[in-house]
Amino acid sequence: MKTTLGAVVLFAAGSAASAQTSVTLYGRVDGGIEYLNHVANGSGGVSSRWSAEGGDWGTSMLGFKGTEDLGGGSAAIFDLETALQIMNGTTGGGRLFSRRAYVGLKNETWGQIQAGRNLFIDSDGIWEFDPFVQQAVSSASLVRGRNWQQTNNNVEYHSPVWHGFDVQGQYAFGNQASGFNNGPDGDFGRSDGIMLSYHSHLFDVRGIYDELRDSNGRLSNIFTASREYFVGGNLRVQKFKIQAAYTHYAAPDTPAGMADSADHYWLGATYQATPKWAVTAAGFYIHVNQGSGDVEHDPGSHATLYALGTTYNLSARTFLYGTLAYVDNSRNGTFSVFATPRDSTSPTSPMAGESQTGAYVGMMHVF
Repeated sequence: MKTTLGAVVLFAAGSAASAQTSVTLYGRVDGGIEYLNHVANGSGGVSSRWSAEGGDWGTSMLGFKGTEDLGGGSAAIFDLETALQIMNGTTGGGRLFSRRAYVGLKNETWGQIQAGRNLFIDSDGIWEFDPFVQQAVSSASLVRGRNWQQTNNNVEYHSPVWHGFDVQGQYAFGNQASGFNNGPDGDFGRSDGIMLSYHSHLFDVRGIYDELRDSNGRLSNIFTASREYFVGGNLRVQKFKIQAAYTHYAAPDTPAGMADSADHYWLGATYQATPKWAVTAAGFYIHVNQGSGDVEHDPGSHATLYALGTTYNLSARTFLYGTLAYVDNSRNGTFSVFATPRDSTSPTSPMAGESQTGAYVGMMHVF
């Protein structure tokens, strides 16, 4: 890995020198301590857990991005970015560049088009309307990480901003001869989405429609392969930022008799008490509609997640954080304060109907 990353750095530096391309090394590093109770232990009981964790406030990452001026308001661009787990030094998912790896063209008048691996369109768009900006406790928690995925083989378009409005579209090919919608085993199939946004100094509004398919090209699970309809808004009032959203998930290819849709709501606010200190509070609610479940599919259930967090800036690039959360499950609900997949091999979920409390503190440095 050291040799490979070194080669990338040298290649980037060489390109910058020969083609006068501006190349930027960037990233962030996040680490801290975490507590979680009522974790199902596989023996019919529950346990508590203390652990050192990286990425609770935000994914640690390392990236290289660059641009070359082509004249006439056009530029060539690229971005190579990987997630990092600082507690053991590994990269995300065993990939060299797990989050982004794309190249494209950007024009001041016509917008930006790019091709490669990237965050799925809802992951790229929902965090801005999440009071907890997709931390470990966030809008991702009660949807088991559905809104923070990445997809391969993307072709994307980002429009310029017209009077506050902009449009983004994403299409991810499955790249399989076995079927147009299919994807490789263990990965997503053909997926796509479109996002419309409006920004102003007082408020922001965004709508997203997307389809995230399984490797068989089907919409077979509410929280892993489904259609998503999202609308969210931000309102800024003096020192407060108020954020609310609604999402509907539909998975029409779910096995008969199992729950195939869900509705997700949230409301939260951040109070910027001083330039250095901020406090955030939010409530998230999920309602999985009627139907049975199995090891991979959630049954009809509902849960409410309450979260309180704070940040304190030590400098322009370094801050301390702390978050406390509590989830209240209905009789069949097994939702965690964290975004654990239902069939995870390292679960954090409680037993059905159990509540759970989680907390973490740590430090983030951005470079």
